[in-house]
Formats: sequence, C-alpha cells, structure tokens
Amino acid sequence: MKRKYNVLMLVLLLAFGSCSFTTKVNNDPDKDKLLVQIITLALEQLHFQPKDFNDDFSKDVYKTYLDRIDPLKRFFLKSDIEEFAEYETLIDDQLRDYDVTFFNITNERLLQRMAEAQNYYREVLEEPFDFDKKESINTDYENHTYVKSRKKLKERWRKLLKFSTISNYDELITAQENDTVAINSDVPKIKKTLEELEAEARGETLKNLDVYYTDYIEDMQRKDWFSMYVNAVVEGFDPHTSYLAPTDKDRFDQQMSGKLEGIGARLQKRMDYTKIVEVISGGPAWRSQKLEVGDIILKVRQQLEENAVSIVGMRIDDAIKLIKGPKGTKVVLTIKKVDGSVKDITITRDLVELEETYAKSTTVNKNNKKYGLINLPKFYIDFEDYDKRNAASDIRQEIERLKDQGIEGLVLDLRNNGGGSLKTVVDIAGLFIKDGPIVQVRSTNQPKEILEDEDKSIVWDGPLVIMVNELSASASEILAAAMQDYKRAIIIGSKQTYGKGTVQNILDLNRMVRNSSHGDLGAIKITRQKFYRINGGSTQLEGVKSDVVVPDRYSFVDIGERDQDNPLEWDKIDAVEYDQWNSYFDYETTISNSKARMENNFQLKLIEENAEWIKTQMDDNTYSLNYKTYKAEQNEDEEQAKEFELINEYQTALIFNSLPYEKELFKKDTILKEKRVRWHENLSKDVYVEEALNVLDDLKMTYEIKKVATVKRIKK
Repeated sequence: MKRKYNVLMLVLLLAFGSCSFTTKVNNDPDKDKLLVQIITLALEQLHFQPKDFNDDFSKDVYKTYLDRIDPLKRFFLKSDIEEFAEYETLIDDQLRDYDVTFFNITNERLLQRMAEAQNYYREVLEEPFDFDKKESINTDYENHTYVKSRKKLKERWRKLLKFSTISNYDELITAQENDTVAINSDVPKIKKTLEELEAEARGETLKNLDVYYTDYIEDMQRKDWFSMYVNAVVEGFDPHTSYLAPTDKDRFDQQMSGKLEGIGARLQKRMDYTKIVEVISGGPAWRSQKLEVGDIILKVRQQLEENAVSIVGMRIDDAIKLIKGPKGTKVVLTIKKVDGSVKDITITRDLVELEETYAKSTTVNKNNKKYGLINLPKFYIDFEDYDKRNAASDIRQEIERLKDQGIEGLVLDLRNNGGGSLKTVVDIAGLFIKDGPIVQVRSTNQPKEILEDEDKSIVWDGPLVIMVNELSASASEILAAAMQDYKRAIIIGSKQTYGKGTVQNILDLNRMVRNSSHGDLGAIKITRQKFYRINGGSTQLEGVKSDVVVPDRYSFVDIGERDQDNPLEWDKIDAVEYDQWNSYFDYETTISNSKARMENNFQLKLIEENAEWIKTQMDDNTYSLNYKTYKAEQNEDEEQAKEFELINEYQTALIFNSLPYEKELFKKDTILKEKRVRWHENLSKDVYVEEALNVLDDLKMTYEIKKVATVKRIKK
C-alpha cells in the first residue's frame, strides 16, 4: 500500500506541475484560495468516484454548509437566506475559479448574527419564564423554516432558552424536595420559593451560554470556519472524505498510532483557563506525581527560553502546541494547584501511549474449560514505522499469552471498532488461517488488487467467535467478512455491521505545493478505493450480516453508512479462489443452538423492547414548556424506563482474570489495575459476551463429537 501511496503523491505533484496555477499560487497571498485550488484538484483527479462540479453539487454544498453553521436556525433570518440563494447554483463555478465569495459573505453575516444573538439571549433571560403557560417546542430543527424578522427570531430564542431552563428548573425543584437535612436541627431548613428557583435556573442557562460563546464562538478563528466550509465541499463526494486542518491531522495521527509525544495529560478549556482533566497512566505527568486533575496551567516556558508565555485566554489548540513537544525535551509549566498555590513544574516530555486504544485480553472459565477474550478497539498503526507497535503484532502477542494459559477457545471483540489500518487487518486474519486472499481492493480505472496472507503459519487454530455490532466498521468488517467466508469463525452481533466498504488515504497538502509561504495547510482524507470480500460482494452499505443476530440498543437507530449523506453505492465484482477452513467444527448446529437459546433469553427480549422504546423517544420531537405537563411526561418516561433497569442489573456467573504479565504490572500501576477491574466487571454483566462463550462451548462440543464420528467412519 505504501508504494501505491507514493504513486498517488507523484501523480498529484505532476498534475500540479502541469497546471499554470503553480506560479499563480505563489503570487496569491490568500491561503483560503490556495486550499480550494489544491483540494478541488485532488478531488477531481484522485477520488475513487469523482463528481462533476455542477449545479446539483452546488445545491448540496449550499444546504450542507448552512445546516452545519446554523443547525438550529437561530442565527440567520429569512432575508439572509434569500440573499445567499443567488449562490445556490454558483458554488461549483466559484470552486473552479478558486473564488471564496460565498464563504466570505456567509461568514461575515454569521458573525454579525451571532453577535446580535448575544443580545437576544441576555434580554430574554432577564425576564422570568411563565411555566404555567401552555406551550410547546418542536426540536425537529431540520424541518424548521428561517424566520422573517428579528422579533420572531427573538421568540425562537425565547422558546429555546425556556426549553433549556425548564430542565434546570426541574432539577432544582427535585433537589430541594430531596434535600431534607437541616444544618442545625433546632432551625428548620429554609426552602427557596419557586420564583427564586426559576431565577436560579435562568442564571444557570445564562452561564452555560456565556461559556459557549467564550469557549467556542469567540475562540473560533476564520480558518476554523473556513475548514467547515471546505468540509461541506469535500463531504459532498462521500461521508469519509474530509479536510483535516493541521490540528485535526495531529489528532488523527495520535488516534491511529495510539500514542503521542508530550506530557501525558488531557487538557480542556474552562472559561479563560486551560485545565488538566486527566493524567494519562504511565505518562510523564503521571510519573512526576506533580500534576493532578483540576490543576490550571497559567504559563508555559520551553527548556532553552528565558521567558514564559501566558496561555490565559489563549485558544486551547494554540496552548497545546506550546505544551507538546519532542521526546526528551523539557517544558516548565506554571501551575495553579487545586489548593490555590502557584508552582513552576518541570516535566521531561516523552512518548505517551494511549492505553485504551490498544488490544487487551482476559481469560474466563466456563464448564471446566478456559477461554480467552481479546478486545480490539481500533486497528492502530504507526504510519512512520510499521515495525513499531501495531494492532497485528499486539493481537499475535495476546494470543500467544492466552495459549500459554491453556485456552480452548477464543472470542475477538470488535464491537464499536471503527476500523483503521488495512495492512493490520490482513496480518490479523493471517493469524487464523494457513494462507490465502483476505480482501479485494479496487481503484478507479485500475485492475483490482488482492491482498493475501502469505505466511503459512497459524497462530490460533481453535474455535473462534468474532463479536460485532452496528458500529463495527471498515477494517472490522474486512476481518469479520474474511473469517465468515473462510468459515473460520462464527460472527455474532447486530443484524449487520456499519457498512463502510471504502478505503481512504491521507494526503499531506504541504507536500503538494512548492515554496508555499502560507504555513501548515493540513491534509485531506480522501476515498481512493473500495474493498470487496473474497466472495466478490462489497461490504459497502450492506456491511457483514451476523451468523447469530443478537438484538441491542442500536437495533432501531439509524447509524449505519446507509443513513449518511452521499454514501457510495453497493456493487459486486468477481470472487477469488479460496479454500474454506477444513475442520471438525459444526457451524450449522452451533448457530442453530445459539438462536434457540436467544429466543428464550429474557435479558435479550428486554434489550430489544428497550431499543424499540428508545426509537419511539427519538422520534418524538415535541416537548411541553408547561411545567406540570413537562413533569408529568418526565415521570411517565421514568416509570417506563424503570422497566428496563433490570438490563443493568444483569449478572453472569462468569469470572474474568488478568494474565500473569498484567498482574505484575499492577504492582506498580494501580490505575491500570483499576481499569482492568472495571473492564472485567462490565464483561461479567455482558449478555453478549455470555452468549459468545456459549457459542464457543458449543463449537468445542460439536468439534469433539464430529471428530469422534469421523474417526469411527475411517476405522470402519
């Protein structure tokens, strides 16, 4: 795949070299226009299924962008939209001319309307709300119309603010009713009046909005708004093509590699301050024992600099840039501690591994047999060096460790795994089969490529169950599909997986422009290929259909690829030759047994009923703003919800255990121990894991029965 990526880069560079605008770019100081030039060319020449920049495309971008910047229709007036409408079919022409007039006009007007909205919400929140008035609000904002006047816009704000406040009001009333303990038993507890509680609830709404404006709106720069516009354009090609601004690219790389270089703390903006909200286990901050959650970073000074830089009021992304840095370098942080004291703390930056990204395993005993379970949250990889830690090498290591513990079956949990590196999928699939094709990949106007496992060794040849759900996507679907086609594993989970059958490449935009003086341009994640099962079918839209379908809370929720905007279509290509797994496992009987078990499983029936109820709740967009009616509806929902509390109380008799190497780590890392204890507790309450282990148990049993029968036939 790396060779193909380099070819793509060369194609793009040559394309730029053959265009006359290269000189034009250098003479054009407008970075926005430069981005449009690069991105539109990349989309036209490199996207798997390029679209024409025509009036239909323009209309789609127009609607998407306006919906994105004003989703509640609480900023723009109808007159604004009428003014913008002249551009509805001109955006495609502007893209071809590298013209950003539509963005400039809408952005300028948006900032104006947002400033005006501050006056609206402050004026509205100065007056008490009448919670006895019979009125309601509909939250189906997508189908709302833009209002004609400022008076009507202010009325829209009033309802939105009343809706926010009625929730605060209810919480304050409930808290006061439940708080019956007096500070002094001789003095009766003074209760606040409803008027006082209403004023307090309004004050909370005001504070939250002020924080929203301070932390988000006022923090946004032109480049942030322009990124939203660019993404409205690129996502018109498909849901997974997107523009990654420089900070977004850094975050993407960190998520994919599961590591970063820095101090090992998660930061969050709180008003004008940058606060530590988590100290990552094992990182430099954690090892120093000098930083703790709640500390506020006031200043940052680099190792070789004399003066510290105040980050009070600084954008969170800019503050993070100062705090992060290469492994081995030092940074001095001026910290306001939780106790109010101010200290200078020196920390040596290091490689920080985001442990929750990585594979982890556990053992469990069932019917006098020991089984293993591996959870893989993501198919991670180090793009710079594949030989460093990646999902495939970690899975191999966990399997070997589980084998040392004498497991007789294995569950691979891919639930909520959104995908990742294609190479790691092929390598992981190869751990379970001798060799052969794993996935087919097709690019536009290119012959298909078959990615194969060429390593004849098998790391695990025993019973295998793979768990999936509606959020298992992309790489997860490739692995599940390959194991299903080979009849190597039983897939248990949702009716179908997410349905993302496309492959994206990350193209660094900085490498595509010569002598740019505009700073970091970011990157584009662009759909370059579609992948297909070895049986020829695409996983696009249809996903992977589970062998054993288990109801879950997502069963009736629209969250798959088919529910996204502009998805690529499903199609099929020729199958490749492959040999199904030759073993004594009786998949048909095992699947039949599982289905029969689930039909009589009260917990699963309850989960399905809950999923249906959640769907009805999501479809109901009308809420009363009369407190008595609001409270009655809340009480009714709470009573209904109580019927489903048994779901969370479910307990299996299964006991999960960490492997010996982790138990050694626990002696030094109590945080890791706590994380594993919580994970094991959740597994012991998980009806899906319980059924996966039942399936393993049946596979093991049918294997032994079938093997004995086969041996008898041979002897005869």
